[in-house]
Amino acid sequence: MSFEIKKTGVAGAGAMGAGIAQVFAQANLDVVLFDLNIAQLEKAKTEIEKNLAFAVSKSKISEADKTAALSRIVFSADINSLKADLIIEAIVEKLEAKRELFQNLAEINSAETILATNTSSIPVTRIAKDISNPQRVVGMHFFNPAHLMKLVEVISGVETSAEVAETIKQLSITIGKTPIMCKDSPGFIVNRVARHYYVESLKMLEEKVATTETIDALMESAGFKMGPFKLMDHVGNDINFAVTSSLFESFHHDAKFRPSRIQQQKVDAGHLGKKTGKGFYDYL
Repeated sequence: MSFEIKKTGVAGAGAMGAGIAQVFAQANLDVVLFDLNIAQLEKAKTEIEKNLAFAVSKSKISEADKTAALSRIVFSADINSLKADLIIEAIVEKLEAKRELFQNLAEINSAETILATNTSSIPVTRIAKDISNPQRVVGMHFFNPAHLMKLVEVISGVETSAEVAETIKQLSITIGKTPIMCKDSPGFIVNRVARHYYVESLKMLEEKVATTETIDALMESAGFKMGPFKLMDHVGNDINFAVTSSLFESFHHDAKFRPSRIQQQKVDAGHLGKKTGKGFYDYL
């Protein structure tokens, strides 16, 4: 199998998908950013343009670099346009949705197309189940915001080939990221370790030990760049809650991963954080 990556695809034009597409484009790779929601594609385009303009203003890139990067991105609501050497999904954190997407992509792409998942918590082996040529399914987990954060987890499922994992590792280096190689397990490394930063903070809030402001201030004074509640608002309470729920399920309802009822209420009320103007804090 040949693993030369020239054209890339990203499924899902949310914050992560848009950021990943921008990273690929800035690394001189052609990319198709796909989403069924046309409004979301327009929002992603605006956000990418904003990020690149900010980089120009800070003299990180030139105006010509910005124009070139934008020219490499095709925004599409047609899944049939999503044909590439590497396709990474950044859709909702639900196993069946990811499986269905990969099955559809496998049908319209070459058997050599690498299918990568940006999942935060779902084992790659589960996603690869029943996908044709499961050896080409791999985890490539970016962190938010993808265009700024350097770390990328490269996760090998049970059937992921060593060659595919190495290709993703080398690609990560090429696009300016720092890859770490992980074995397949719920939450991998970062989210498994970091989950309790959120969960324990939420438990303290539930038990009225301290306020969100106090907990955030204490954690920031201890050296964390952002307190847990500010970080949850930044990531999105819906996304954070979904990852915690996924880990809770994967660890057979181990109490230490129990999702918070307070965060559940935030999600139910649509208080998702910065993207909705209200979360644990107000942003309006």
